[in-house]
Amino acid sequence: MQNRELGEKFVAVTGCGIWGRNIVRNFYNLKALHTVCDIDDENLKMVEAQYDGTNTTKNFDEVLTNPEIKAVCVVTPSHTHFNLVRKALEAGKHVYVEKPISTVADEARKLKELANAKGLILMVGHLLLYHPAVNRLKMLIQEGILGNIKYVQSDRLNINYFKNDRSVMWDLAPHDVSMIAHVLDLDPIRVLNATGCCAEYENIFDITHLTIQFEKGIIAHVSDSWIHPQKRVTLLVRGDKATAILDDTLLENKLQIFDNKTPAQQSIEIFDYLEIEPLKLECQHFIKSIETGKKPRSDGENGFMITKILEDAEDIMLGNKKHELDKVDFLLSRSKR
Repeated sequence: MQNRELGEKFVAVTGCGIWGRNIVRNFYNLKALHTVCDIDDENLKMVEAQYDGTNTTKNFDEVLTNPEIKAVCVVTPSHTHFNLVRKALEAGKHVYVEKPISTVADEARKLKELANAKGLILMVGHLLLYHPAVNRLKMLIQEGILGNIKYVQSDRLNINYFKNDRSVMWDLAPHDVSMIAHVLDLDPIRVLNATGCCAEYENIFDITHLTIQFEKGIIAHVSDSWIHPQKRVTLLVRGDKATAILDDTLLENKLQIFDNKTPAQQSIEIFDYLEIEPLKLECQHFIKSIETGKKPRSDGENGFMITKILEDAEDIMLGNKKHELDKVDFLLSRSKR
């Protein structure tokens, strides 16, 4: 894949639901989209109507055996990730997989080891690692603007009517935990506490709260919800000098810094950042990683680390009831994807 000719199409996307359509759009605009694979005829008709020259198929094996396809994007429900990613890697394809890489840490470990053994790129869709405002915050922390970091809080609350995932934690918390690890440049060490609430479907948590210890003893609190009527997407990073708040629901001025010694309502500075769609940057990063052979920012090791922390949190929440997940129909609705 060195020196890829401009316009060469080599990426296949499998899964063209709500989020998959965004990935299809970005790879098409980057002139890299070759094929879209989905089991839904209506999704494929939409692709054929909107993206001229793009192949479509309902057969994943056709993607795996096509020599023109060098990379596969897996954008399907999380419980399907392991088998699809494994097959793609075994077929010699580079893989981008939506978060989480898996809901089982041992599966995540096997996938990263398989990619390493075959010399293939394995990238996980931890989107916020490519968010311009998040990376601006990371720079401010590195520059010491906030001082020594003492506490982090991430809230990701919204309504979701299509709960075809294992829980809200697996749906949203990979964003929170990967983002916190990225801005701090520190790994999560252990889960101190984890609680969840099943508000609608039995054994599927709609609300989860995690308390995680990171390196250097920094404590982070993560709250996620599928049933919150008012959307909230905020990251608070408290240092001993200043506090940063990143509000991703705002159209502008998402990142603000507050002096700890002045009233909280008074922002001491608003920091600029590039206004580029994070998903576009993420897709570009995947292509660049394939071209250069350099491991992506959100590689298989990163995916394994996040999965291990969330698996530990789930063990705490469920205890001896974890086996009951085997009875849950995670395809309550596939409209989400």
